[in-house]
Amino acid sequence: MNRPKEIFMMTFPLILLLGVLSCLYLESCSAKKEIQLIDSEPYPIEIPKGFPDIKIPEGNELTKARVALGKKLFFDPILSVDSSLSCGSCHLQKNAFTDLRTTSIGVEGRVGPRNTPSLVNVAFNPYFFFEGGSPSLEAQSLGPIETFHEMDFNAALLTKRLAADEHYQKMAQEAYGMEMKLFVIVSALASFERTLISANSPYDRAINGDSSAMTPAQWRGKELFFSDHTNCASCHPAPLFTNFSIENIGLEKEYQDKGRYRVTLKNEDIGKFKTPGLRNIGLTAPYMHDGSLESLDMVIEHFNVGGLGHKNQHPLIRPLDLSDHQKKDLIAFLHALTDQDVLLKPEWAP
Repeated sequence: MNRPKEIFMMTFPLILLLGVLSCLYLESCSAKKEIQLIDSEPYPIEIPKGFPDIKIPEGNELTKARVALGKKLFFDPILSVDSSLSCGSCHLQKNAFTDLRTTSIGVEGRVGPRNTPSLVNVAFNPYFFFEGGSPSLEAQSLGPIETFHEMDFNAALLTKRLAADEHYQKMAQEAYGMEMKLFVIVSALASFERTLISANSPYDRAINGDSSAMTPAQWRGKELFFSDHTNCASCHPAPLFTNFSIENIGLEKEYQDKGRYRVTLKNEDIGKFKTPGLRNIGLTAPYMHDGSLESLDMVIEHFNVGGLGHKNQHPLIRPLDLSDHQKKDLIAFLHALTDQDVLLKPEWAP
């Protein structure tokens, strides 16, 4: 990696975040004066039992018109510089809103540095990107659009392109009571993404009274997952199966992608990445921020041996000495977190 690219990779999240927040702040100031909702019918969304509340910013309350606009934008390649890729190109419903690639592929076939994360249950996340560099879904939405390895577009030019579309202008007026602008684009995208909620896996049915929903192997795996032996639930607690912490799990001895360090520039943050939720994990291989572990067997074995021993490695990452039988039970339980509804809901389809 050459030096200019390395500097860009370290500073880009902070530069992008400051730019996004500045744009959104300036637009939201004028937007609050301009907003006169035409269609304010609420979007019906049900928070699953035991899940936390969704924090929705003032001015972007969920309505049917906003979700509809966000969905149209999400699946429209108009968001990329050459109109070749949409958000849905990398976040496919059939793959639980991932793409099954090691790392993402952007415009002109550009290979990105990171694995595409699932968007299911993203509404509950307190921050975004693997290094935790974005504080909201609204701010995050612009990241892929402007990133060189993804859509490689410019916010101002995108806004101009969409503003020239009469249908988009009409939808913007219906959803936000204003003309098409950056505030509308990122707010609508965030609105659609907040509807992607999953909580109907065999695990969910089992803990809600249907003991037959999980197999004996899955029940054994559940006990092992929540045990002091593995401590899996310390970082992946129910119901979302993540505590949203940013940790180093000893994936590498030397990290090219330095993770959280790109935001803080603190050496103790090298190799730290956001703890992912495990729901639907059986559908989202390969795994880790760089897609370097191809299967759940490889993931379990990584934790079983205790990682590679990086100096910032979390103390809970230690040898587990699991038997082959225990490894299979753990994997069986992880498959019990698969919600087939995610693949079938027509309201999430293009």
